[in-house]
Amino acid sequence: MSLAPTFKNRGLLLLLLCLAVVWFGNLQYRKLVRPDEGRYAEIPREMAVTGNWITPRLDGLKYFEKPPLQYWATAAAYRVFGQHQWSARLWGGLTGFLGILLIYFTGRKLFGPDAGFYAALVLGSSLLYVLIGHINTLDMGVTFFMSLSLAGFLLAQRDGAHPRETARWMYTAWAATALAVLSKGLIGIVLPGAALVIYTLIHRDWALWKRLRLGGGLLLFFAIAAPWFVAVSLRNPDFFHFFFVYQHFDRFLTKDLHRYHPWWYFVPILVTGVLPWLVQTADGLLHGWEKGNGRRFYPKRFLLVWAVSIYVFFSISDSKLPSYILPIFPAFALLMGERLTRVSGKTLFWQTAPMALLAAAALALSPFVIRLASPEVPLPLYEKYRVWLIIAAVLWLSGVLTTLALSYRGKIKPALIVLAATGLVCGQLVITGHDSLSPASSSYAIAQQVKPYLKPGAPFYSVGMYPQTLPFYIKRTVTLVAYRGELAFGVKHEPHKWLPTALDFETAWRRAPYALAIMQPNTYKQFKQEGLPMIKIAQDTRRIVVKTP
Repeated sequence: MSLAPTFKNRGLLLLLLCLAVVWFGNLQYRKLVRPDEGRYAEIPREMAVTGNWITPRLDGLKYFEKPPLQYWATAAAYRVFGQHQWSARLWGGLTGFLGILLIYFTGRKLFGPDAGFYAALVLGSSLLYVLIGHINTLDMGVTFFMSLSLAGFLLAQRDGAHPRETARWMYTAWAATALAVLSKGLIGIVLPGAALVIYTLIHRDWALWKRLRLGGGLLLFFAIAAPWFVAVSLRNPDFFHFFFVYQHFDRFLTKDLHRYHPWWYFVPILVTGVLPWLVQTADGLLHGWEKGNGRRFYPKRFLLVWAVSIYVFFSISDSKLPSYILPIFPAFALLMGERLTRVSGKTLFWQTAPMALLAAAALALSPFVIRLASPEVPLPLYEKYRVWLIIAAVLWLSGVLTTLALSYRGKIKPALIVLAATGLVCGQLVITGHDSLSPASSSYAIAQQVKPYLKPGAPFYSVGMYPQTLPFYIKRTVTLVAYRGELAFGVKHEPHKWLPTALDFETAWRRAPYALAIMQPNTYKQFKQEGLPMIKIAQDTRRIVVKTP
């Protein structure tokens, strides 16, 4: 009996353990930063405290911009583990980690063991995937469920699949699509549907639709996705128009949300986001239209259609953020995983060589990050972050050089493991080191100064601003003054929960026996000039907190 499989399995388990330690090890280290991390930590906190799992609230106001699946998961984590930075980030970190395992499994089933292994290496070390997996936002959750939908579809339609297997995987795809909709809205079904339609039109494979299990699949989809939408609409008649019309169609077609960027906005994000696999990505895409061994269904072509259609969809949208294209990365990884099984050591050498130049450039430019310093983010903070970036650049260059040496000698698998490990660790260093800037990007420090002054029932005003991360750290909401921003919908429907003008604030402040307020330095200066009595109790580079005398 050969011991090779045993050693191979032990090696995979060791790599999985190392991945888990590196992946989850820094979830608690960094302070929550504005705006997304504060928002998506606070909504579940209020949900867990109030016990209202139907109507999401931010700062005590109705907040219907996104569906609740991640809120539910995070609120449940708070109930089980407590309210911490790591439990706030757990859902994104966990779905990112599971996404790597999913791509390994899918690649293994579709293209063979090595292809699955290489696909997992690529996905788990691509810079954008690593970064978003450690930031508390909704994009990793929706990416995981869209990937599960994609995987279920590919495994159901592959040549040789047994009818029962086809049914099982298609129902998995339908369930995952419903969870994607509950994660971030209609894109969870619109984007997979668009890829399916485009693939069908290209190949004129109308029989494909007969294998989708449409009847049972739609029933399963609505059984999972519909109950919350029905419940929240019954409790909040204003939900439907705001969520489905404004948050979807207006967001896509207008510039109202001030996220407009030119059509090429995602090009540098994609180029940077796939590092350290830039050349391998191009190679995988160039060979993505190959039919391979498919006779009835061509998984590589569908992966290419999936990636391109999602990229084009967001490129023509009038609302763009870097994380929007994250769902294309698992498809990229599968294409690259399959392609890497067919490259030679010398080919891998030349594909990796440009990374040495980029790593050297990163090392040369890292010290100059201090030039980004400003009054809001002062020089000492960037000096601390510079150290992290230099270490990451040195490691990146060392890893690339090691990969080049291994690939030149034909040791492809060790070379790919080294390159992937380097990419993952460097990405973690970049995101972990960002905590050096937290005094300017998070409310954690000022919250620690404020906590001794908090009193039950005492009003806490937020004048002309909403500090996204402050409520999570002080475990309470604030009263908005002369500011609505993304809370405009909630303010409109519950106007008694805010103060519209600075004059209203001054009146309330003078009448309050005890109150706190947070504001920007210019606002504080203006109130002092007007003679409003207040005592400064906390300050950072962006905000000042005062109390009544």
